[in-house]
Amino acid sequence: MAVMEIPGAVNIIRYREIDLARLSLRGSMRGEPEIVQELEPRTTPSPALREEMMYVALGKDVKESEKTLMWALHNSRGMKICVLHIHQPAQKIPVLGTKVAISRLQENQVNAYHENERQDMVKIIDKYIRVCERSGVRAEKLCKEMDSIEKGIVQLIYEHEIKWLAMGAAADKSYSRKMNEPKSKKAIHVRLEAPTFCQIWFICKGNHIYTRESKLDGINIEVDSPPVQASSNSEAVQTWRSRSLAEGERGQMELQSSAPNHRRFMSENNGMHFSSPGRGSPHSNLNQERNSDWDNQSRRTPSVGSRFSTCLSSEIINDSIVNHLSSIHNHGEYRSSSVTSSAIDGNMDDELYTRLEQFVEEAQSSQKEAYEESLKRKKAEKDAIDAFRRAKESNAMHAEEQRHRREIEEALSRAREEADNMIWQLREVTEALRVAEEQKLSLEHQIVDSDKMVEQLEQKMFAAVELLQRYKKERDELQVERDSVLKAAEDLRKRRAEEASSSSVSQFFSEFSFFEIEESTAHFSQTLKIGEGGYGSIYRGDLRHTQVAIKMLHPNSSQGPFEFQQEVNILSKLRHPNIITLVGACPEAWALVYEYLSNGSLEDRLTCRNNTPPLPWKTRIRIAAELCSSLIFLHSCRPEGIVHGDLKPANVLLDGNFVSKLSDFGICRKLPHEELSENTTLCWMTEPKGTLLYMDPEFLATGELTSKSDVYSFGIILLRLLTGRPALGIAKEVQYALDNGNLKDLLDPTAGDWPFVQAKQLAHLALSCADKNRGSRPELDSEVWRVLEPMKRFCGVSSILDSEEQSQIPAYFICPIFQEIMQDPVVAADGFTYESEALKGWLESGHDTSPMTNLKLPNSDLVPNHTLRSAIQEWLHQS
Repeated sequence: MAVMEIPGAVNIIRYREIDLARLSLRGSMRGEPEIVQELEPRTTPSPALREEMMYVALGKDVKESEKTLMWALHNSRGMKICVLHIHQPAQKIPVLGTKVAISRLQENQVNAYHENERQDMVKIIDKYIRVCERSGVRAEKLCKEMDSIEKGIVQLIYEHEIKWLAMGAAADKSYSRKMNEPKSKKAIHVRLEAPTFCQIWFICKGNHIYTRESKLDGINIEVDSPPVQASSNSEAVQTWRSRSLAEGERGQMELQSSAPNHRRFMSENNGMHFSSPGRGSPHSNLNQERNSDWDNQSRRTPSVGSRFSTCLSSEIINDSIVNHLSSIHNHGEYRSSSVTSSAIDGNMDDELYTRLEQFVEEAQSSQKEAYEESLKRKKAEKDAIDAFRRAKESNAMHAEEQRHRREIEEALSRAREEADNMIWQLREVTEALRVAEEQKLSLEHQIVDSDKMVEQLEQKMFAAVELLQRYKKERDELQVERDSVLKAAEDLRKRRAEEASSSSVSQFFSEFSFFEIEESTAHFSQTLKIGEGGYGSIYRGDLRHTQVAIKMLHPNSSQGPFEFQQEVNILSKLRHPNIITLVGACPEAWALVYEYLSNGSLEDRLTCRNNTPPLPWKTRIRIAAELCSSLIFLHSCRPEGIVHGDLKPANVLLDGNFVSKLSDFGICRKLPHEELSENTTLCWMTEPKGTLLYMDPEFLATGELTSKSDVYSFGIILLRLLTGRPALGIAKEVQYALDNGNLKDLLDPTAGDWPFVQAKQLAHLALSCADKNRGSRPELDSEVWRVLEPMKRFCGVSSILDSEEQSQIPAYFICPIFQEIMQDPVVAADGFTYESEALKGWLESGHDTSPMTNLKLPNSDLVPNHTLRSAIQEWLHQS
């Protein structure tokens, strides 16, 4: 009975084997596309697919990229979402309305700008993440910084083995319904360069326009392919293998469930199935045909798919029947059964038994082949792993090569920029050389012109020499007439002095407008300010083409209009070589205009202001004699003597030849000459004014101003000339030095080697003048002058014209036309002063322009300059 059940079981096994082979071969018959379809995402994804990740490449334009992201969210089919973004740092940075290459900027500026770009990138990616969260999807993000967006996307696909990618195909504005392939440069590059294991959907304006399918090669893994492809193929094989195993298990279950039915069918048809070999039963023929088909099928060489089916079928047979048959055949269990061998020989068909033995042998052979195939499969998997490793190493080498290539490209870019900079600098140098060449040519032309000018000047110089010789001859002729002219000038001076008392002030000096005063001082510029006094500020100016000193009344000055009028009244009538000349005044501004003295005040020279050299002792003796002469002149004026009242070094001015001139007569007083006894001294009761250190102690105590008050101030000045020390306590110091015989130690060493006899004589004279008792002070015209006048001659400075250095003529005394001292100066309409005869000859010869400016004269009126003429006559008389 057991043997009778075997043929049916074998048939059932053969039928299930054929079905399993057919199921297993289905995959190989459909080919590779069928396997790819199994890997594509479905509407209801499998557990393995749920672990997959769809990457969405998004750019900086949120409005355009958001449509691509929404498409991915609606078509992800259960896969996770990852936002992929390539950040491209700017190579040019906007500066002042233009874009400048980063190579020309400082590193900290470039880093700061790129850091701002990265912060903006983070904000943009956060926006994409929020869009996913609003759609109920928790998205991840993957970012990379590269100079090329499309190369960065391809590199990330290789590095992260991306299988599913969605990205934009073109800008929204370029979209049309007929678009069926990507248009943008980035999309085309990714489509061509991305690995084949990655499936890419190209989206434009939220519409899917193109899909680049992934390509899998089944089990045979190409080593040259990227590593991700081998991994995908391995996964496909594992999926297919699991499906085949599942089908094999279902076949075994069906076999086990159908075995009782087949056994029952065999028992019912026992006589028909197992007749003798000579009988021609149709079932026997059918079994023979099926066994023949099975033998033919089992002898075939299995394909890739059938190998897995054969292996599975062999395992089923080994587990169910074949092992049992093999144990019976090998160990004699079948012979130990209750049925004897003779009964078997009588009831069993020899041919069927032979076929069973063949089937067992073939099953064992198939099991051996399946085991060998398993070894081959394991070897193939090992080879695939090795190929995967080699491909991964190749990928790393490719990435390293790409990095080196980028570095080389960046180096080439920097070299190109440096070359451009060098070309730009070379152009600048070339331009500079061109300009220098032009300047050289210009200088050569100027040199030629200068040579011609030198020749012309030489000719003019020869003519000037001849003219000078002629003028020298004329000067010698005029020198003969000088004595008679001087005599006539002396008579004229006396006559003018007599007329001065009765003539008005306006005849002796000029009146200026405030506009002229302001214009001459450049609106009272601080650069032209040369001094400050009790009356106000003093400015240097150029008034009517004459350099003058202008004293402006200060609003808070201790002096006022009374002092202004008094100084005008006195100086307009006084003429002395050692008294400053008043050129004019401006009544509307209470301004006084004096001749300009270039060496400043005696105070400035004694203190060596502005690093000026100290005065030599000979010059100091001459200044003392000149000051004494001016005081004698003031005190002896008729009909009233004049007391200066504010004598000090700051009011003693020095011209270019260090000739002293007394100034600042604002607080002076007139003393009438009356018939008084010899013991009587004229005085003027007034409020004490002036500088305390030089003020007469009796005047300070009583308010009585006398001529002896000026003698006290003169004595203090003389002591300062000797010692160079400040005025405070100077009389006591000199007196103490004389008493102890230490006068040499007190003399100013910067003045040179003083002659001690003269210095000691001057010291005694100065102390007698600075006596606190007014009655003990000497007379200037008799006692003081008698000492100073011989010393003045001893120093070789008896007069202003004793040497060529001292005989320089003031420039404003010279006529611009005749170049001689003017005798009758007149002011023309151009503001310049000329000799009357010279200007009249100029106008009578037909000229109507200015000899100085060559501009047309408004009129031919000539205004006599009485002030200048009087000053010239005084100067000529003293010389």
